[in-house]
Amino acid sequence: MRPDPQLRPLPRLIFASRWLQLPLYLGLIAAQAVYVFQFWTELVHLIEAAFGDQHALEMLVKSIGYKSAAIKDAAGDVVGYEPIAKLNETILMLVVLGLIDVVMISNLLIMVIVGGYETFVSRMDLAGHPDQPEWLSHVNASVLKVKLATAIIGISSIHLLKTFINADNYGEKTLLWQTLIHVAFLLSAMAIAYTDRLLPAPEHKH
Repeated sequence: MRPDPQLRPLPRLIFASRWLQLPLYLGLIAAQAVYVFQFWTELVHLIEAAFGDQHALEMLVKSIGYKSAAIKDAAGDVVGYEPIAKLNETILMLVVLGLIDVVMISNLLIMVIVGGYETFVSRMDLAGHPDQPEWLSHVNASVLKVKLATAIIGISSIHLLKTFINADNYGEKTLLWQTLIHVAFLLSAMAIAYTDRLLPAPEHKH
């Protein structure tokens, strides 16, 4: 095995500065823990609401921004909303989509933490490990960008679907802008993938 080359002091300092990213990845791990807590909190509220807990149902309705049928006065102005007595299909679907959204964002965090650390900080030496992610064996900055763009499209799709299901509580302008933003994400991901195909493939050193 060839010995590691001895770097001069300044290049060694510059190269060692990559470890400054370590606190950033540790912070993302903490954010991941917060998402796990949020997921289980929403899931517990959903189970309690399914068994008739009115307080848990109110918490769910508040978290997803759902509103029941509006109550209007003689002039046609909204003066309130009909009370929600039990968990209905729309609320259930919105909550489940919210849980899926949390999982997808969590997957995005894992890709950034593991892939980013492997690419920009230090090798993790996972070769041969039974749980090594398949994509990690050929990850680089370009592959990571494409995977992140794809994950963002999935998250945007979930948000857009939630908005359409709960469309009565949003204005036409909001619906239009969310659709345009989703299309912009889609076009950006296609542009990133196309640009990646134009670049020459990196040569692997053995």
